[in-house]
Amino acid sequence: MISFTIITLFPEFFESPLKSGLLGRAIQSNKVVVNLVDLKKYAGGWHRRCDDYTYGGGSGMVLRCEPLAAALDAVKGSAKVVLTSASGTLLTQERVRTLYGESALCIICGHYEGVDQRIVDEYVDYEVSIGDFVLSGGEYAALCIVDAVSRYEPGFMTNPESLVEESFEGGLLEYPHYTRPEEFRGRKVPHVLLSGHHGEIARWRLEKRIEKTRSVRPDLYRKYLLSTTKGESDGSEKND
Repeated sequence: MISFTIITLFPEFFESPLKSGLLGRAIQSNKVVVNLVDLKKYAGGWHRRCDDYTYGGGSGMVLRCEPLAAALDAVKGSAKVVLTSASGTLLTQERVRTLYGESALCIICGHYEGVDQRIVDEYVDYEVSIGDFVLSGGEYAALCIVDAVSRYEPGFMTNPESLVEESFEGGLLEYPHYTRPEEFRGRKVPHVLLSGHHGEIARWRLEKRIEKTRSVRPDLYRKYLLSTTKGESDGSEKND
């Protein structure tokens, strides 16, 4: 079982997503546990203020140390702490697998200009970005992390084999898919997919994965080439 604790200014953001689809079913069956923590409850004063102006000037606000530290001390336990941040390490499938290996994660939803660096230095194990773009709140990124990591939990996927063949597994994008009808507006399903020859289908799918990755994500394709070259080199050394 994988468990998540999410520290957020807006716990209501998660109400519908955590009840929907595969993730909702996994939570309902206790394969995945998600606890929502309202950061405002750990802020002192009448207004329960969780942010303040940044030292050194500037118009942006920063999440304060005191409420975050109080929340983390109260709820994180032995979980590894993840901070959603535009300046974090990019969330890749490899990083998702690493996060799943932790078994318990406490996610801080970043906001405004970010989080006081002293919280990062003292508590954060993983600072994660889901892409080179800016969001209005870390809740969006936290939800992506929860879903991506949860997919590795046994029983989450209806068909476990589909996880192995998905995009980014093995460093490649996914191959194209087809379903009925066999012909649509003059476009036919590739013959190999109708052949029943599993070996040929597997080869075709790999070729299409390589072709699409080379065309759409040349950065991933370069990494794939390096990994295959290294694998061949390692193999030849072992044979020697």
